[in-house]
Amino acid sequence: MVRCTVCLLNAGHPGVSLDDAGVCNLCRLDVAVELFENFTYVSKVYEEFTNSGSNQHGDHDCLLMYSGGKDSTYMLDKFVNEHRKRVLSYTFDVPFESTHAAANIALARERIPATFVIEQDERIKDMMREVFNRPAPAQPGNYLDEKLPCVSCRSFFVIRAILYAWRHKIPYIILCADPQQILTMESNVRKIVKSFYQTFGRTGAAEYFQGELEPLLFAQESELPKIVFPFVAMRDEYDPDRIVAELKEKDLYRSSPFETHCTLFPLLNYYSFKNWDCMFYKLNASSYVRAVSRNKDYDRSTYSVRFPRSVNIAELEDRLRSIVFEIAAGAGDRPTQEEALIDLFGQLGATEDAARYVVHGFLDMPNVAAAMGIRID
Repeated sequence: MVRCTVCLLNAGHPGVSLDDAGVCNLCRLDVAVELFENFTYVSKVYEEFTNSGSNQHGDHDCLLMYSGGKDSTYMLDKFVNEHRKRVLSYTFDVPFESTHAAANIALARERIPATFVIEQDERIKDMMREVFNRPAPAQPGNYLDEKLPCVSCRSFFVIRAILYAWRHKIPYIILCADPQQILTMESNVRKIVKSFYQTFGRTGAAEYFQGELEPLLFAQESELPKIVFPFVAMRDEYDPDRIVAELKEKDLYRSSPFETHCTLFPLLNYYSFKNWDCMFYKLNASSYVRAVSRNKDYDRSTYSVRFPRSVNIAELEDRLRSIVFEIAAGAGDRPTQEEALIDLFGQLGATEDAARYVVHGFLDMPNVAAAMGIRID
């Protein structure tokens, strides 16, 4: 397999091209202008939000999308208890959420004086089934095509949060994406809605949102909430190890980033490998490799899961691919697969308990797929 000589991205990765020297377009900073414009906009909105006074049109200054993960827990505590914002904590009850994330949400409800709202919509399952079961995508594909199921799921509940904020006149939506995720996130409300239309068409948008989206497309810009990405705006300060340590000291977080993964994480890897021959987190791993190649003293992650220097990313990806396809096909020896996956996630810094928790999800992948109506080979 041909890989970028700097960051190890596969030559066939969606949206990636290698030059004659074997260096990919991301390492050549071909996306630098777009990223700079996005960072500039995000920083401006974050500063506007932090300096804003009380919302004169409603009971809440912001809606914070709360998942129960470390990042959203950290920011919920920060905006409520340090910035004294009137926060509506919004949780979309994703049916694929881990039990550890749900436990963290229950803990926060006991300890943080915010308003907590939880919404549900079973149509998200129908949407995910459609995405996973789509025919093989056209090659070579576009940037982020390997993350389509995850991006679609996130778009669904982000739009639900947008609709909630819009109806209740809440001017800001806090989205606690880590700095690396700005590559996969849109920062403008109207563009998020338009992107959903592009992915699912007018028929799909009408089916999954019952005609609620069109008013957002035609609303005045001043009427729409603005999305705030605090960790992106504060990107130089983002340190996942410190965040976890501080939260655990306050007894606001009792799990690990590995344990708050979506339960569809194994299927997301299967989708990426099957269609694009890459693991789901390959962009993130390659970003870390790229950062180290530019700064030998680089020692922290800008993503939720750390990729230690000692890890051979190419070897890890090849091993994971082999095991995922074995499990999907109902082949191989389960105890052998379990120990191999535990070792693999241990290399990424997971404790044995955390690794076993994630690994059991991989071993159960065929059952999860069957329950969802998702076809795997």
